[in-house]
Amino acid sequence: MAKKIIVAGGGHGGIVCAAKLAEAGFDVTVYEKNSRENMGYDWTDIFNKKSLDEAGLPMPDESKMHPVYNAAFTAPNEQTVLRALEQQNSGTDIKMERRDIYDLIIGEAEKAGVKFAYNTEILGPVMAGDRVIGIKTADGDILGDLVIDACGCESPVRKQLPECCGIQADMEELEKFYVYRAFFNRAKGVALDKYKIYMLPNGIFGIAWVADEDEYSDLLIGQFSPLTLEEAKAKVEHFREENPILGTELYRGGYMTTIPVRQTLAVMVADGYAAIGDSAFMTVPIIGSGIANSFRAAKILAETVIADKTETYSAETLWDYEYNYQTKIGFGLSSLALVKLMLGKIKPEQLDYMFESKILTIDMLAVSDEPGGLPIDINAELLNKGKAMIKDKKLTAQFLGLAKSMAMLAAVNKALPKYYSRRAVQAWAKRYNALFK
Repeated sequence: MAKKIIVAGGGHGGIVCAAKLAEAGFDVTVYEKNSRENMGYDWTDIFNKKSLDEAGLPMPDESKMHPVYNAAFTAPNEQTVLRALEQQNSGTDIKMERRDIYDLIIGEAEKAGVKFAYNTEILGPVMAGDRVIGIKTADGDILGDLVIDACGCESPVRKQLPECCGIQADMEELEKFYVYRAFFNRAKGVALDKYKIYMLPNGIFGIAWVADEDEYSDLLIGQFSPLTLEEAKAKVEHFREENPILGTELYRGGYMTTIPVRQTLAVMVADGYAAIGDSAFMTVPIIGSGIANSFRAAKILAETVIADKTETYSAETLWDYEYNYQTKIGFGLSSLALVKLMLGKIKPEQLDYMFESKILTIDMLAVSDEPGGLPIDINAELLNKGKAMIKDKKLTAQFLGLAKSMAMLAAVNKALPKYYSRRAVQAWAKRYNALFK
């Protein structure tokens, strides 16, 4: 009898993993709170198309993929701008409507035999001792052999796991990005930069961007501290004054969401349970992009489940998923989480100085979702930019602190247990999490 796999939530990674498991003969059902037509935000996403191939997914139709423009980064004073001299994008980044992404992966999952139960509200896990044996829904309990948690960063499954599972329930301060995204008509005019990113702009503890498209203008406002819809809307006019192409007619979007911007979850498996995608905080901490990493994680998790000849799907047999994801992808993302924490302590005037004195360069800011960590060597940068940094002793101290934290993270990463032992894993997770306090 085929083992029953429950995918809780319609996250990208969960659906792709579901497809791979169904192809291997598992009985897989995805339970999703939204209706099919309301799957995915009404906006575009940029991600690395190589992740599609890595996950064994087909390439989308050319008409569904749109070009990605160079980003121009603007200092808090909105005077100093860093621009690339040449095209940064290697041709691997693509932009797609999120609903087109869902059409692609849901189509592949359905072809593989995955069943979908839409309009199903998930309330939490069903436990038998310290093992997850199913999910609680508004329609009753659903039991299975393995629960794959793809409910997102506020997952009711992960948040209600008992302490004995050893999995962090909630995010902490500065680990969540509050995002307002809106698409307006494109007003007349010429934009100097097709994709302009503002750093700590106009009293925003975060970033904003204005992207100039042929048929619309795209505005994002996001910050690390709570941001209400009313507060976000009040800031729109400032960007409209700075960018005349930003029209006043709202085409779509115009609402808030939250995105995890932190290190990968320290422990993402338990007996009968595995977290993936935003549920496991697999986004790039500085830019919030997580689709590519979710695709990559889906393949790793599916291979781990298929290889479990004991068919117990315990923390011990699922540990290969965690180990392989962390060592190949997660630890690189975690180094960027340390950078994000440092940036959270920098004042706008310090960031202005870093732009003006060329401590920051376009290569340092152009973070992507390619596996790997910070695209620079902090110690080398300290030497190269030492003369400029020495003028700001606090800034120098912050970079020295970052370099020290990077070294400590490297040591902790090397200590990740190769094989599962609850005591060893929990001891390691405690050291790992302490680095981001």
